[in-house]
Amino acid sequence: MANYVSTQTAAESAVATLFKSLYMQMAAALTVTGLTAYFLSQSADFWFFLAENPSMLWIALFAQLGLVIWMSAGLMRMSISMATVLFILYSVLMGVTMSSIFMVYTMSSIASVFFITAGTFLVMSILGYTTRLDLTKLGSLLFMALIGLIIASVVNIFLGSETLYWVVSYAGVIIFVGLAAFDTQKIKQMFLEYGSADEMGNKIALFGALTLYLDFINLFLFLLRILGDRR
Repeated sequence: MANYVSTQTAAESAVATLFKSLYMQMAAALTVTGLTAYFLSQSADFWFFLAENPSMLWIALFAQLGLVIWMSAGLMRMSISMATVLFILYSVLMGVTMSSIFMVYTMSSIASVFFITAGTFLVMSILGYTTRLDLTKLGSLLFMALIGLIIASVVNIFLGSETLYWVVSYAGVIIFVGLAAFDTQKIKQMFLEYGSADEMGNKIALFGALTLYLDFINLFLFLLRILGDRR
């Protein structure tokens, strides 16, 4: 009995340590993305370069996709240093693609939507961490809804339907609000099962940071579509 309590306490301590590492990495990645997007948006040379080379944004998007696939597939085999460098690189590339929002929306609305996103995300992440309910079924539903959201978004590129635009925007908010809670619970369970804050545990924390970072970014972008004031 004493050994069981000791093991459980050690696992809970590891969870707290790894979640601290996760949120610090996530915050750092969001900071890198935000600063990159802001400073590029203020650079006339950057916009001139994009005007001359419009394919660069597509290259950045495909590079992001490639990095996510690479990290997801090979994270456990690469060193923690390599994984961290890739996460930073991904954050920079995300900043490049997000720089355009400063040309579309006012600075004040971007700031206000960011804080709304942060508050919403924090509440849902705490809910996912503390709830005793099993969110696995919710996660499955959200994943299917996410696939539908991606398909609808692609279709609307060609249709240009304003109604579908708003349906996708509100659905995106609902989906990523739910994913913030589900992914937090899933990550907590992974930490509990592993039970150690060693290098492998920190790799899991980095993977968790990437997952929640993507949830945050997508929630922010969908909320910005709804609440942002256009220039």
